[in-house]
Parts: sequence; C-alpha cells; structure tokens
Amino acid sequence: MASSTGQAAPIPAPPVVATAAPPPAATMEPKMDAGLLALARSGSYEDLESLLNGKPAAYTLGSSARQPPPLYALTVGGATLLHVVAAVYGDSEDSTKKARLVYDKAPSLLFVQNNDGDTPLHCAARAGNFGMVSRLVDLANGQGVNNAKGLLETQNKIHETALHQAVRSRNNDMVKLFMEENPQLARFPEQGTSPLYLAILLKNKIIAKTLYEMSGGVLSYSGPNGQNALHVAVQRSQDLTKMLLEWNSDLLLQRDKNGSTPLHFAIVDILWQMRSQVLPSLPDAMYQQDHNGSFPIHVAASIGATWVIDDFLMKSPNCVGLLDARGRTFLHVAVDRMKRGTVDYVCRNIALSWILNMQDKDGNTALHLAVRNGSLRMFCSLFRNRQVQMNLINEKGKTPLDIVHYSLP
Repeated sequence: MASSTGQAAPIPAPPVVATAAPPPAATMEPKMDAGLLALARSGSYEDLESLLNGKPAAYTLGSSARQPPPLYALTVGGATLLHVVAAVYGDSEDSTKKARLVYDKAPSLLFVQNNDGDTPLHCAARAGNFGMVSRLVDLANGQGVNNAKGLLETQNKIHETALHQAVRSRNNDMVKLFMEENPQLARFPEQGTSPLYLAILLKNKIIAKTLYEMSGGVLSYSGPNGQNALHVAVQRSQDLTKMLLEWNSDLLLQRDKNGSTPLHFAIVDILWQMRSQVLPSLPDAMYQQDHNGSFPIHVAASIGATWVIDDFLMKSPNCVGLLDARGRTFLHVAVDRMKRGTVDYVCRNIALSWILNMQDKDGNTALHLAVRNGSLRMFCSLFRNRQVQMNLINEKGKTPLDIVHYSLP
C-alpha cells in the first residue's frame, strides 16, 4: 500500500536491457530518405518491403530504388524508421506488419530514443494505436523479460513512460496491457507527474481505478511542482476527491512547492459540496500555512466563501484567530478583497466580535482597511457594530477617522 506520505515505495533500479545496443551515432544517417519516410507514414506494407529489399516501389525517389535505404537513418527529430511506423494513427494490420518488417531487419531500433527521449512504444501509445503497442510489447518480450520491463520503464526527457501516453490517449485497454506487463509501472516517475495524477487531471475515473487496482494500491500520487493527485482532484470532481481520500487520506496534508495543501486549492464550491467527506480529515490541514503565510481560512475569505468559513469554525473554532504572515485575520483579508458577505457574517456573529478590533503588523484594524480602500459598504457594515472601536491608532499614528479626514479634498 501507499506510504503515509502518499508516495510510492522506492522504485527499484531499472533493469539492464540485454539486447544489442543501438547502433553508434557514426553509423546513423543524418537524414532519412524522403521515399522511405513517405512509405513508412502512408505507404503499403508491400511497397515498404520492396524498398527495404532494394526493389522498385511506388513511392521511391531518386536512387532509392537502386539500393536498400539505410535502416538506421534519422528524421530531423531524431526518429528512426520504427518510430515513424509506430506513430501512424489508426489501428491497422498493415501498420503492425510494417513494424515487424522493420524490427526483423533492425531489432535494436525498438529501444532507440529520439530527440525527445521517446521510444517507438511512446509514439505508438501517443497515437492510441493499441495493435501497434501490443505488437511492440510482444517483440520486446521476445528478447527476454528484462528487455520488455526496461522498455516499459524507459522515461523520455519529461520523465514520462509509454503508460503516460496511454493515459493521455484515454485508452483503458492499453493501460491494462501495460499494467499487466508491469504492475509497478504506475510508480514512475518517483517525482513529477505520475500516471495517476494525469488521469485525475483528465477527469478519467476509469483509468484512475485501473491504475490503482492493477498496482495493488502501491503507486505514485505525485504531480508537478510538489503537488499530488488530490491537489488537482479537489478542483475538478467531487467523485474523484472522495475516491482519492478513501485510498489515501494523508494526501490532504501534503504541501506543494508553494506550501499549499489540497485544502488551499479546495476553497471553492466543491468543498461545500464535499464537506461531509473532507471535513472529518481537516483538523491538521486547517492549521497549515502556504508559503505566503495564509491559512485555508484566509484563502476562503479572499474569495468570499463564507459557507466554508462557517464550516471551518464549526469544526475548529480556534482557527478564527489565525494570522497570516502580515498579521491579518481572515476578516482583514475579507475587507481588503471587498467581500462584504464575509464581513457581514463576522459582524452579526457575537462569537466573532473579539476579532473585530484585532490589528495587523501595521496596526490596522479591519475598519482602517475599509476606510483606506474607500469602501462605504464595508465601512457601514463595521461601523454599525457597537463592538468596533473607532479610536485605535495604527503604526502611522492614525485612527480610521484620521484616514477619513486626510482623504478629504
């Protein structure tokens, strides 16, 4: 199962692939023949076979018909002939036959990476070509278990395996194929965007469940910038959020690179809808600051999510007095962001009257901020409350009334 941090168990070192190494750069041609490229992309199996065997073919150009074209030639993007064949969209028997033809003549091409770090398997998965993916996996298995495992675990330059491409293609059958071959594949990469994060990002619950179930629950939840899958789930789907919390409730406490927990991301309508599932897990999360010094209650106030604040205070009344890095209460933030509904909520709640006159690091009360911002509505909401003191001075030695006076023309 997942660890208490929501991260997968340590990933074993990639296996050593026993296949012959890809041909050295010196043997690679700088540019693939145009006729060969055309046949690989859109020609028939028969024409490609003829060209590779040095026979005339319908798509041949120049002198290509007179001698076999070099199998190790590259496109401008560093793709081999097998990359080109594998990347063709559409699941046809002709395409898979062409892949087998190329492989039989140059087996090492199966493991070559292009300029982006993609193998032919990456390309086939990205194209959503299940038949091609299945054929390439079979060919790798034919070279031994370690070779197939190594190919499946190969990461490109953005640290993605072919499984990531299958998730992007929304092809659950392809995801199942990869996971059957290697149940540990959903652990890759250890840091960065995991297949599960990607599935949640795409709101694909079916694929997310496939990854979780076929990995035995031992998989990576990680995403970019220190996020986990729950950071993105709370912004997209109540159903996905509930599912992830059932799998691993510790995700709620994990911070991203900005110090934000999923709760900071969840201060939107979905949290109101989700409170019965999320709030039981909140006590610790409500007391975590992001790198700006804001607690979740400050974030809620900044968008006027009064219903969320009310739920927070019912769950943990003490969070009402939490101060951000500038020494502000959530009331200061609500006034500063002109969220009158939240300000009115505080003013009519006797239990919250003690924060009405709290001063931030600059000595400003909520009333100081209302006057400074020129908000008559905010001023009136606070002024009508008898608990609000008019004569408190800030660090500049000014009361709210002084600010009004100096603001007059």
